[in-house]
Amino acid sequence: MRPEKQNRIPVNPQQQGLAGLGKALSDLDLGALPPAPANPVGSEPAKPKKLGRVVLRRETAHRGGRTVIVIHDFPTSLTKGALDDLARDLRHAIGTGGTVRERTIEMQGDQPGKIRAFLERAGFQVAGVT
Repeated sequence: MRPEKQNRIPVNPQQQGLAGLGKALSDLDLGALPPAPANPVGSEPAKPKKLGRVVLRRETAHRGGRTVIVIHDFPTSLTKGALDDLARDLRHAIGTGGTVRERTIEMQGDQPGKIRAFLERAGFQVAGVT
């Protein structure tokens, strides 16, 4: 058994927590609030950045009869890391698999409409498969 601690020293015996905070803050005079701006920041929808033009292409050759949508002709300003991030977000948004190969994104399945909508929301101008 453990011996009882008899000589305890109270660390903060006067501390009452935050109970008296309301009274302390009520005595402060902060002045009037500044007027609200005419156009709040969130009032207009944000326009997506113009990232360039990409082309969609439907392929089935050398894939065992399965359809793949290939997204190619990405602008050279788009880095490899940004392309990987875009592919990951696209896979999650569409709900299919896909990969990045030599500056192209290959998405499994025949869903060009969903892919086009995602890329346009991301700021790309999309051409190709309709």
